[in-house]
Amino acid sequence: MRHSLELRFPSDHPTAAGHFPGNPIIPGAVLLDEVLLALAGPGNDAPGCTIRSAKFLHPVRPGDGVVIRWETDGADIKFECRLRDTERLVLTGSMQIEVRAR
Repeated sequence: MRHSLELRFPSDHPTAAGHFPGNPIIPGAVLLDEVLLALAGPGNDAPGCTIRSAKFLHPVRPGDGVVIRWETDGADIKFECRLRDTERLVLTGSMQIEVRAR
């Protein structure tokens, strides 16, 4: 099943001030957190998961919009993030959702 979510990082995003002064970028950890939040959906906790791979290909800057796309196959998830305006690939990777016994 395929899914997508668009978001924009505000130009005054708090992590950008120190990462890096004079050349701000959104940290990779923040991008991965947004992927987890997208997987969880509105009002839900981020799922327990193992990040199998994550490759950062291009910086995301404050003010940029990104499209997070992911595809699920059981507990396996492949994801990518692209800049909204140019479709440039900025992050790609895969995760595995932890299956919890009921």
